[in-house]
Amino acid sequence: MNIIATGIAGLVVVELKTHKDGRGSFTETWRAEWGKKFKLARPFVQDNLSMSSERGVLRGLHFQQAPAAQAKLVWVSKGAVYDAAVDLRRGSPTYGRWHALVLSEENMLRFFVPEGFAHGYITLEPATEFNYKVNSYYSPEHEGGIRFDDPDLGIAWPISSPILVERDRHLPLLKDFSTPFV
Repeated sequence: MNIIATGIAGLVVVELKTHKDGRGSFTETWRAEWGKKFKLARPFVQDNLSMSSERGVLRGLHFQQAPAAQAKLVWVSKGAVYDAAVDLRRGSPTYGRWHALVLSEENMLRFFVPEGFAHGYITLEPATEFNYKVNSYYSPEHEGGIRFDDPDLGIAWPISSPILVERDRHLPLLKDFSTPFV
């Protein structure tokens, strides 16, 4: 495993080692001891799979607040996404900064998103399967979000007319977000 810094503390890209031969390939995708490298406050407790049938489906930018804040390890097992995370940690020198990258079945990259970040992605291919491990169970009363097209963030989404649910279309802007994470 190779950890690549993004310039935002705690937010990292993960390259896994893949062994290939004439039969195919083998990749070790998770070891409990890796949680120490990501400085997980709690171990991962739930795995999720989101499937999108069309190109251009945008999900996010979502987060969970304490006491249900979530750290996530995300990746794509089929298709491709443009994935983004925004720092919402109170007092962080990178508050409001974001990092994005393409995750795909070809590059097999993982993206570790710590607690205190909003997270979202847009599908670049139809029939995309997006996976994530989280270290806290989903809690509807602790969920929140920031608008994907907030001009103050300026995230360079590669598709100009995404497919969204109404809830995501009406999330607040970062400047209207009044409760950053501790």
